[in-house]
Amino acid sequence: MTKRFWNLIKVSPVVLAATFFAANNALAAEVNEPVTNVTQLSEAQDSNSMNQVTSVSQFSDVQPTDWAFQALQSLVERYGCIAGYPNSTYRGNRALTRYEFAAGLNACLDRVNELIATATADLVSKQDLATLQRLQEEYSAELATLRGRVDGLEARTSELEANQFSTTTKLVGEAIFAVSDVFGGNRAVPGGGNQNQDLDSNTTFSDRVRLNLFSSFTGKDQLQIRLNANNTISNAAVSGTNMTRLAFDGNNNNSVVIDKINYAFNLTDALRVKVDASGGELYENVNTFNSDFASSARGALSRYGRFSPIYRQGQGGAGVTVTFNPKGAISLSGAYLARTANDPTLNNGLLDGDNAIFGQLSFQPTKAFNIGLTYARTYQTNLVNNTVNNNLFQGTGSIFANNPFGNNTRTLSNNYGVEATFQFSPKLAISGWGGYTTADAITGANAGTDADIWYWAGALALRDFGGKGNVLGVIFGQPPKVTGGSIKNAAGNINLDDNTSYHLEGLYKFKVSDNIQVTPGLLVIFNPEHNDANDTEYVGTLRTTFTF
Repeated sequence: MTKRFWNLIKVSPVVLAATFFAANNALAAEVNEPVTNVTQLSEAQDSNSMNQVTSVSQFSDVQPTDWAFQALQSLVERYGCIAGYPNSTYRGNRALTRYEFAAGLNACLDRVNELIATATADLVSKQDLATLQRLQEEYSAELATLRGRVDGLEARTSELEANQFSTTTKLVGEAIFAVSDVFGGNRAVPGGGNQNQDLDSNTTFSDRVRLNLFSSFTGKDQLQIRLNANNTISNAAVSGTNMTRLAFDGNNNNSVVIDKINYAFNLTDALRVKVDASGGELYENVNTFNSDFASSARGALSRYGRFSPIYRQGQGGAGVTVTFNPKGAISLSGAYLARTANDPTLNNGLLDGDNAIFGQLSFQPTKAFNIGLTYARTYQTNLVNNTVNNNLFQGTGSIFANNPFGNNTRTLSNNYGVEATFQFSPKLAISGWGGYTTADAITGANAGTDADIWYWAGALALRDFGGKGNVLGVIFGQPPKVTGGSIKNAAGNINLDDNTSYHLEGLYKFKVSDNIQVTPGLLVIFNPEHNDANDTEYVGTLRTTFTF
């Protein structure tokens, strides 16, 4: 008998043992088990993510008293052709399909070939060789199918690698179609103004499209480049107040622009750094504690209903955000954003122009309860986008609250906020925020004056309402309002923000599919511009969001 023949005889026990062990595991359920095809087997293997082990002691559910312990020990420790599950179990009593048996047999046959080449196996009998031959013949069809599938996957992989756009980049797209209308009595005016103009608005149909290019070079970093095109005009032009603005408004006549560039990476396991070269936004860099409504495409319909205005400080700037999270309940974030960082002229640039210094302490003891304490120091020069007025809250709240000291005034503000979310159950959550801002005029006609500004809101989310993935939401609050400070007593300001506006929003996020969401909703603004002489204003919106 040749040397190759004897080497083959030496290793056939591994196949015999594998066959006997697997067949007995499957025997109890084989009669009633449905037929499993190759595709199902492949999917099952992917989901179970079986891992190779080197010792039978690594299996938590295998004991020395098990009837097949010695066979399994030999297959694992001697031949290395048995895999387990990620949770350190073997699941020896689970039913086995013929395809799964063929996959295990194929692994052991590969090991046989290795042992033949090295000639390290112990001698066995001719009967074992006959058993090996019979198994190969009986499962020849299944083995051929598996090998053919592997060959097909290798061919497809090679084709994809040869024709793919990039080995490091993926494209994520989003499109919004929106039908909306504003209606009410008269157009809103600040306190003391003349209500002499009807609120005359037409129903609009607008869109917004965003394409994100996400690249990773190490697996733990991310470069984002976003392309944006939109034509959703702000409602403020017809309603008279920013309080009616939509979450996704913005208009560049559907011209495609690059509006966001950033790169995020881990400095250490506990330290995450994000550098914004353009379009930096704090609400995309840190937790806003309003996850059900924070997104402009899949969250609240209104601008104010998304999250606390404190996260809009420094919006659109360039800078850096650092988050320290030592894998515990407490995390700390710090950020610096400069809105005219790319402008080398006087009173601009990275350090001398509009900027925001931000810090947040987050306490998340459980998934059900999260709370954040937030601070932002903002310096505005009214030179952004060639305007002469400041915008302390980026278009949320009253006109007076956003620009309390008038045009051509440099303003310094200190912003304090507290935010929280509480999940009563997986289907019921509440969230809310409150904020206080003290602002000081540095230059201009009102230099030396100050303003006190308050705002708050709460939100209720009923998840899976009417179907899995749907959300019924209600948001109620008070947009930013000047409540005190010396500027309130200045001539011309006495009647401003004398009353209180209330923001009430109801919406229903209906999940059509994993890629389509339809959201109808109604926004109601009571006493717009904190002026109870103004008529209540309504904004009805139907937003459809496509993700791809």
